[in-house]
Amino acid sequence: MGPEARLVLTILLISCCSGSILGRSETHRCVHYSHSSSSSFPSDPESPEDGSTVEICSGEEDKRLHCFSTWKNISGKVKVVQQGCWLDDPSCYNRSECVERAEAPEVFFCCCDVSLCNLKFSHRPSITGLPTTPTSAPPQLPVEPLIASMVSSLAVSGAVLLSFWVYRRHRRPYPPVLLPTQDPGPMPPSPILAHRPVQLLEVKARGRFGCVWKAQLLSEQVAVKIFPIQERQSWQTEYEIYSLSGMRHENLLLFIGAEKRGCNAELELWLLTAYHDKGSVCDYLKANVLSWSELCLIAQTMSRGLAYLHKDIPGHKPCIAHRDFKTKNILLKSDLTACIADFGLALRFEAGKSSEAAHRHVGTRRYMAPEVLEGAINFQRDVFLRIDMYAVGLVLWELVSRCKAADGPVDEYMLPFEEEVGQHPSLEDMQEVVVFKKLRPTLRECWQKHAGLALLCETIEELWDQEAEARLSAGCVEERVVQMQRQNNVTAPEDLVTVVTMVTNVDYPPKESGL
Repeated sequence: MGPEARLVLTILLISCCSGSILGRSETHRCVHYSHSSSSSFPSDPESPEDGSTVEICSGEEDKRLHCFSTWKNISGKVKVVQQGCWLDDPSCYNRSECVERAEAPEVFFCCCDVSLCNLKFSHRPSITGLPTTPTSAPPQLPVEPLIASMVSSLAVSGAVLLSFWVYRRHRRPYPPVLLPTQDPGPMPPSPILAHRPVQLLEVKARGRFGCVWKAQLLSEQVAVKIFPIQERQSWQTEYEIYSLSGMRHENLLLFIGAEKRGCNAELELWLLTAYHDKGSVCDYLKANVLSWSELCLIAQTMSRGLAYLHKDIPGHKPCIAHRDFKTKNILLKSDLTACIADFGLALRFEAGKSSEAAHRHVGTRRYMAPEVLEGAINFQRDVFLRIDMYAVGLVLWELVSRCKAADGPVDEYMLPFEEEVGQHPSLEDMQEVVVFKKLRPTLRECWQKHAGLALLCETIEELWDQEAEARLSAGCVEERVVQMQRQNNVTAPEDLVTVVTMVTNVDYPPKESGL
């Protein structure tokens, strides 16, 4: 085939693709099926059984609509998991058939671009070096008339393809990155080994290690934390912490799996976890004030999660220091119970293993304890746990600052030390304020007039003590919050002043219990 003929074929292909991109049928319909324990599995991909229906897809006008099917192969028998509509996904573009190309996935997935195209689905693995579909030689066509007649189509096609390229670029959470000289290595064992159909929906947060997406995994909403290749060590550390035995706890973020997506310059490292719509404590405090009971619930469940993290359970779970404890790394469930997240800097302590590889200055500057800012720490387990507890004091101050229980105005949300060092402090700024001036966030006078808040302020002062050995353990904080809530529940408003004096003499748990 001559170069002119190849050019004509290229133009024809581009024109066909552009027509598909520009066109969108007014109604896009798909076969819908969702397996439940009470429903029977459709087992024949050619003819779905009872339980499947036809649904009309809906979405934004500038987004494409597709159909999808997911199924498993159990002992040679097809078991359909789910079928339905699938929102705009470039991997589904211009597919008239629903075909899975992966060689041996754990869960089969295919999507296609035509109404009811998921009525039939199949598995046809791609074979390297061979075309996936048979092709025939095109007829010889007169070149010059065709080139002249398709100049306008080429212009339109070029514009469409350019728009599509720009869309793909903006759709990424961050620009492509350069690969390091070393390969990132093999994928570690994970609860999810094969790529399951995860659909990214919306960016919920961005940080130094990447970004967090709200996503859809079949019928379940999940969170996907995406790391660029430069942050492979953080991804690896967080994956290893989540994968430790004993890391399932109601006040630790639920881990689902880890994956590598893409290749070469577009390689992404994913962590899949449970999704919590209320977001972080930091985000919640910006938009909401807390009642006394809500404050106690968050404080109690947060400290319970950290106490479990710090606990060494021989044969079950090692002691783990978080090392970046702050309101942005504590998520709220729908009932306002807290769960701790983000273990990219966490450090585990196991018998016979050294932790000297830990860096001195890690974490978020404004939450760094005095000894961290000074660089005057050794690498003993209790030292790192007390560093976490200093940060707990600052988090409790943030909760109190947005509580409406006190007889006084509730200030706008501010980060710890924001009045003193602003929103972007340097290490030197924090050293000046915390180490040399020994300042702490202000405890308002009106808080002392509420029995519970007054006692919580005492606890906060013990947590952010300049002397690390004087700080409370996480288990002790949890017990204190329970006692404070119990005392405040039996206190009448007119007796508040008397109770402040009485309750401060309660025998609290020893300060160092758990450390």
